Amino acid sequence: MKIINLGTSNSILSRFISELRDVNIQKDSLRFRRNIERAGEIMAYEISKTFTYEVKDIQSPLGIAPTPLYTDRVVLATILRAGIPFHHGFLNYMDNAENAFVSAYRKYKDRLNFDIHIEYIASPLLTGKTLIISDPMLATGSSMELAYQALLSKGTPKEIHMASVIASRQALSYLQEKYPDLDATIWIATLDDDLDEHAYIVPGLGDAGDLSYGEKD
Repeated sequence: MKIINLGTSNSILSRFISELRDVNIQKDSLRFRRNIERAGEIMAYEISKTFTYEVKDIQSPLGIAPTPLYTDRVVLATILRAGIPFHHGFLNYMDNAENAFVSAYRKYKDRLNFDIHIEYIASPLLTGKTLIISDPMLATGSSMELAYQALLSKGTPKEIHMASVIASRQALSYLQEKYPDLDATIWIATLDDDLDEHAYIVPGLGDAGDLSYGEKD
């Protein structure tokens, strides 16, 4: 697996990440969702540079403009519910993509221990396509792993990209160890070092789903 951390280069992306983390700014759920969406837009742009392109002649009012257009058949997949605004950012830029959705949640066995459960999947066929799986928080890597495994029931993609806003070192190590030979790229906006006892990323930003859509019971 290849890992690309967009946060290692200075860009406007760091402003959006800072606002996502800021306890005063993140209370505005509309702004929080928009900043997640912006991160998705930037990441979509960066991932698009890896696609296959073909030059096509575009007729303008005054002539012909040869223009490189990507030929990949893209499927955008996300993990509900926190992934929705991140997914929407990708879809803003790749508006002709197909879409897939996976419902994954933590089922706690006690206060500190949990398993990840998949309840629902809706996806087109993936064989020969470029699959982008987005989940804003890559904490343990288990949700991304199970979502990927569930999506494989719909076929084998030609290319695989996994995208997160904030990832922990533990999650990246877990996925690399789990899939040592998988030809895939993990894209992240920033990398954090630790997980707390509840397996939340530290410093992270809290619960992305709750901050986007309100607390759940």
